Amino acid sequence: MQPFTASVIEQIKAIPAGKVMTYGGIAAAAGSPRAARQVVRILHSMSGKHELPWHRVVNAKGEIALVDDEARFLQQTLLEDEGVEFMRDGLIDLSVYGV
Repeated sequence: MQPFTASVIEQIKAIPAGKVMTYGGIAAAAGSPRAARQVVRILHSMSGKHELPWHRVVNAKGEIALVDDEARFLQQTLLEDEGVEFMRDGLIDLSVYGV
């Protein structure tokens, strides 16, 4: 496993319940601030194997980036179950819930 991949996995595992982190934030914390798309790839391919809290990762606007309605609903439900509140426009206030 590449060092960046291992670092991304550790960053995602470290996101506490009730908080979120952006793809770009994870990439920056893992040492490569321009690698947000790599974070997406790692989440997609390794969430199950490494039991990653994938639902705690959102885009830079604080919104769920999934396009599939069912997956989007699942992510929102999981976050709300942890106490994350969504604003009327569907965004998460990163100043409150961001890591």
